[in-house]
This record gives sequence, C-alpha cells and structure tokens, in this order.
Amino acid sequence: MRGKTIRQFLIDGQADGRWISELSNWTGKAYKIPRTYVNQCADRDDLSNTGVYFLFGCDDETDEEQVYIGEAENILNRLKQHLSEKDFWTECIVFISKDNNLNKAHIKYLENHLYILAKESKRYEVVNSNVPTEALISEMDRAEMEEFIDNMRLILGVLGHKILEPSVNSKNDRKASLFTLQERSVTMASGKPVSEGFAVLKGSKIAKNIAASLPKSVVNKRQSLLDKGIVDEDLTFTQDWTFTSPTLAAEIVVGYSINGRSAWKNKNGVSLKEIETES
Repeated sequence: MRGKTIRQFLIDGQADGRWISELSNWTGKAYKIPRTYVNQCADRDDLSNTGVYFLFGCDDETDEEQVYIGEAENILNRLKQHLSEKDFWTECIVFISKDNNLNKAHIKYLENHLYILAKESKRYEVVNSNVPTEALISEMDRAEMEEFIDNMRLILGVLGHKILEPSVNSKNDRKASLFTLQERSVTMASGKPVSEGFAVLKGSKIAKNIAASLPKSVVNKRQSLLDKGIVDEDLTFTQDWTFTSPTLAAEIVVGYSINGRSAWKNKNGVSLKEIETES
C-alpha cells in the first residue's frame, strides 16, 4: 500500500461545522455535514448532484451507534426531507462525483453494496427498513464502483466512521502476537492487540455464568454481542471482534472483573502487561 493524501477543508472555519474531504487523484468528493447545517447548504451547488449518503446517530435508549444508508439524484433535497422524516441522526456524510459522472444505476449499485458491507461489519445498527435493490451495471462500471467504495471506506475511517471495515483488517493487526485467556487451565479465548484496542478471535468462547459484581455496562455489552449474533447460542464468537481494551475483552469472556493486561498471555506464558513493560 502506498501513502495517501487526503485534503480536508473546513467550510465554516470551525471543526464542528461542515467539512469537505478529497482524496488525491480521485474524482469522488465527500461532505461531512452536521444536521444543524443542512439548511445552510444551498451555497454548495454540487450538493444537488447525484450521490450516496450516510446518516449517523445513536439509539436514545441503548446509545448504540446507528446508520441509515441512502441514495438520491439530488442529495440536498433528500437530506432536507430527512430532517422531518428521521429523528435519530445528528450528522451525515455525503459522497458525490466532482465531475457529476454518477448516474442512477451507479448510486443504486453503491447503495446496495454499502448496505451489505455495513451489515457484515456489525459496527453500527443499520436502520434501513428494506434491503436496497442492486442495479445491473456493466463489468467496467462495477470495477469503477468497487474502487469508489474502497476510497469511500478510507475517507469514512478518517472522518471517524469505520462502518465499512471488518473488526480486524490491517496488516499490522494480522501480524500482532497471539494471546490466549485460560479459565481453570482451559483455554477459553484467543486474541491480539489491534489499532483500536484488543480483538477476540472467531471461535473463542465466553462463560455461561456471570458474576453479580460484573459492571452493568459490561453485562449490557455482552448481551449486545448475543443479540447481534457476534456470539452465538453456543457462546462462541462467530467472527473476530474488537473491544476498546484487553480488560473489557477479558471480562466479556470470563464473566467477572479481571485485569485483562495480566490475564491475556502468549504461548510462553508471558502476559500482555509484561511484554508492554519490557518494550
């Protein structure tokens, strides 16, 4: 992978206003727009172009991050409709083509594939009520749209939304040392440090019972994994999943409070804490 140059422009001169993001040598263009700024976007002529968009927000009860993925032939008009139709979102990210070269078939294809990627990653709750219909486009157009998605994934990550990325995906993550967590000499889980925290790997188990003293926030996260199917009815991880810290990952696995940096150990029995201290 070569280095990338992304240009960011703060339209309103402040970090919590509107942003433009552009990737060098790419015809695409991204707008990051807070909900409160949508009605001020009449000054952006290219927002009347064809494109796709993401509405980001949180569930009021669970604080789980949510997203709605859509397409429109006039992006700004569609966003204004969403101001009255949908309450959950606080920010949108829009993707258009600088040369206005996206047609209706292109954006329908993008919408469908973006929806599938977001559902597979399970990082956000996708609140679309229906699965977007995939448009039939030529082989040449498909290749171009897949490259468009790759660039969207990069810019979305830079803007703080890794919605299209699997939980463990970078080369550094894959090369990280493997650690295991044992309970009564039985290996329950394996995992590794990653750029976002600590990933528990597919096939790992979680305990059936949980301690009464386990913090409610951890209990809720554990239940969320079960509800999403990330952990199945056999209490097994169905995919790699990243937690914000080794301790949270360990507590999810064993069901009681524990110091994860001491609990996760490599094949030589050396803890993550010891390795980090030595380093």
